[in-house]
Amino acid sequence: MAEVLLKAEKRTDLKRSASKQMRKAGFIPGVFYGAGEKSVAIRSNELALKPIVFSSESQIVNLELEGESKPYSCILKDVQFDPVSGKMVHFDLLCLKEGEKINIEVSIILKGSAIGVREGGLVQHSLYKVEVLCLPQNIPPHIDIDITNLAIGDSVKISDIKIEGVEFLNDQNASIVSVVPPTVEAVEPTVEATTEAPAEPEVISKGKKEEEEKK
Repeated sequence: MAEVLLKAEKRTDLKRSASKQMRKAGFIPGVFYGAGEKSVAIRSNELALKPIVFSSESQIVNLELEGESKPYSCILKDVQFDPVSGKMVHFDLLCLKEGEKINIEVSIILKGSAIGVREGGLVQHSLYKVEVLCLPQNIPPHIDIDITNLAIGDSVKISDIKIEGVEFLNDQNASIVSVVPPTVEAVEPTVEATTEAPAEPEVISKGKKEEEEKK
């Protein structure tokens, strides 16, 4: 699993105004917890956080905390964004403990081109991340799923994935990816216009003909 270094400073001023000024200066407030009984308020450079926050892979964050002699092994547990600007406003780091399992989300990456697509089907990717429980050393950076042999009607479910030392917490019957038939729009039958003229009523002239013959 990939590891990345992150430097952070402890912060003592927890006022909202202080956090606002911090963000203007290019720092994002956060919290670090799990190493002791109390969480620690920290801040880190926004540019240093971006490769961690926007990565598609799960990473172990080696946190170098100001005033501490050695780094802490952590994972990024949560990130909050401003609903208007979309910028980061807060982050949470969880300390990893040796021998203790961790609950974490791992990204799903699809590999290959499904044969069902060549048959006219469509790939339906339902789950982009799955929730797993495992020891820190067993956290997969991501999970690859080969969809090459999926025909129309085939799917890959949570129960189909087996990784040693990793327990999947999602519903075992949940579909991760499937190949579905193409959507066919119903076509309403059209009524063809009738060009033939309506049949003329038959004129009965038998009586008139007989009269002419008698004459």
